[in-house]
Amino acid sequence: MPGPTRRRALTAAAALAAAAGTQSLLAPGASAAGHSHEGSLEPFDEVYKGRRIQGRPTGTDPMGGMRGTGGGHHHGHGAGYAVSVDGVELHVMRNADGSWISVVSHYAPVAGPRAAARAAVDELQGAALLPFPAN
Repeated sequence: MPGPTRRRALTAAAALAAAAGTQSLLAPGASAAGHSHEGSLEPFDEVYKGRRIQGRPTGTDPMGGMRGTGGGHHHGHGAGYAVSVDGVELHVMRNADGSWISVVSHYAPVAGPRAAARAAVDELQGAALLPFPAN
């Protein structure tokens, strides 16, 4: 019987990362009231593991939904929220179930844009985030 395929290995890694992310949301990051701010859409600006991560809402469209950033090249995927790591835009997207992913940690959904920025920093392991090319 052949060994594990690349797809199975990536699936297993994503499942483990998602499980670890869920546990970290319930751990020390919670506030005194026991609520986590990971899924919040409030602006944030912090240094995480030596990297400056920032996020802010970008506005709403006339229909009440959120619009993307960068002249519309994101097609609303970021649900009206801009995120950056060390001043470089991190492309984020909100999934139908309310979870968030980024171009860096695409297979590990998290609770919100702050968690997506932190997951990207973890995944980058010190490497620079390169700008995501617009289509």
